[in-house]
Amino acid sequence: MTDVVVFGATAAGVTAAVAAAEAGAATVLVDSGRHVGGMVSGGLSWTDVGDSRVIGGLARRFHEAVADHYGAPLWGVKGPEPHVAERILVGLLERAGVDVRLGEREPPEAAMYIDATYEGDLLAARGITFATGRESRELYGERWAGRQPAYRPGKHNFPVLLSPFFDDGEPLHHIRPPELDERGWPTERLGEGDGGLQAYQFRLCVTNWPENRLPFPEPDGYDPAEHALLDRLLEAAPDAPFLGLVPDLLPNGKCDVNSIGPVSLNVLDGSNRDYLDGDREAVRAHHLRYTQSLLFHLAQTRREIAGWGLCADEFEDAGGWPHQLYVRDGRRLVGEHVLTEHDLLGARPCPDVVGLGSYNIDVREIERTWRYLPEYERTPAVFNEGYLSVAVPPYPIPYGSLVPRREEATNLLVPVCLSASHVAFGSIRMEPTLMLLGHAAGLAAAQAVRRGVAAQDVGVDALQRDLREAGQVLAL
Repeated sequence: MTDVVVFGATAAGVTAAVAAAEAGAATVLVDSGRHVGGMVSGGLSWTDVGDSRVIGGLARRFHEAVADHYGAPLWGVKGPEPHVAERILVGLLERAGVDVRLGEREPPEAAMYIDATYEGDLLAARGITFATGRESRELYGERWAGRQPAYRPGKHNFPVLLSPFFDDGEPLHHIRPPELDERGWPTERLGEGDGGLQAYQFRLCVTNWPENRLPFPEPDGYDPAEHALLDRLLEAAPDAPFLGLVPDLLPNGKCDVNSIGPVSLNVLDGSNRDYLDGDREAVRAHHLRYTQSLLFHLAQTRREIAGWGLCADEFEDAGGWPHQLYVRDGRRLVGEHVLTEHDLLGARPCPDVVGLGSYNIDVREIERTWRYLPEYERTPAVFNEGYLSVAVPPYPIPYGSLVPRREEATNLLVPVCLSASHVAFGSIRMEPTLMLLGHAAGLAAAQAVRRGVAAQDVGVDALQRDLREAGQVLAL
């Protein structure tokens, strides 16, 4: 039996494993995939940091290594190339002496476990209470919880009214049919919880440098009609944002492509609701095929896209396509303390703080649907529903949000799918924040093993002392 097993080789899993090993615990990192780093090495290069003053410890050490690699000041590059990020994370693991086991699905026996997956798979397998998707406003009294107005304006919604139907009345692709009332009109049910998940996507690394560019290939079964909504959008609003291609955004002529605009790499048909407990490979394949078809379509129809392509030196074992699906929302522990929007917006000191968050409450679109607007004309129009961006001050994240209730488990910590409401998780989910929480979980696990105590009985004063000594920021 080993001391600590970290399940999930996300970037937070890496910092958890490194922290535990550097604290003297025999540590194993297990992941079913072939790569370490999760989204940090899987396409999310230009990551959302928030207030960089709160990024310390191993998270800061990673970003310092990125700066050193490129000979730049800290935060002087938008982000590392994916293969550089993975190389740095692998180096951290090797220097710490972590036993890394890729391609394995079962964690070995250990005194303490850390679930660092995006999905919360270990906590679910252990039968621990968790939440999924967005809750109602009433559950925690959160203003921003639950279903949102589909017609909320903004950069991720449609600037013009577009029909959701083909001329023959058939629905366009990639639109989730709305629930209808007795009149046959779409319902709103504002503020209700519906389990909806933030959109998933593949976040790409592309280039316009000919010597490293792989043209976007035509996927099997490509049908231009699949992208009729995008064609209508760009015809009616030629200046509408999409893709967000920026030359040289990343080093060596590369660009990190996020979900920019009302039609983007986000898949908004609700198919991700089948991911956690359904056929994950089918959901992943659906998202990948959408991405491939969208990019090929744009390369044929938009001159400014034609000069771009995948990077020949990234994701070489997958033809340039990322190995990591961007799972923005998984399960969330319901633990000793559930962080809510009140903890973020009214940030107050907490005695068991183990890290600080600072990025906006950033809930990406939940679904693309349609409504009758304006109602008296009974004109159907497409809208993206669910997007939120709410500014927050730097706020403390308590140790109680990383541990289950004592009666459910005493040897598990959860730094990624931590105990938080859907709204609060919209801020916490940023990779630098998850990395610093992984650091805290790793040190806590090592301390629990060393003292032979439950995860809930870790000495918070000693944990905070160790975190500060490692450079973690616990207050501004």
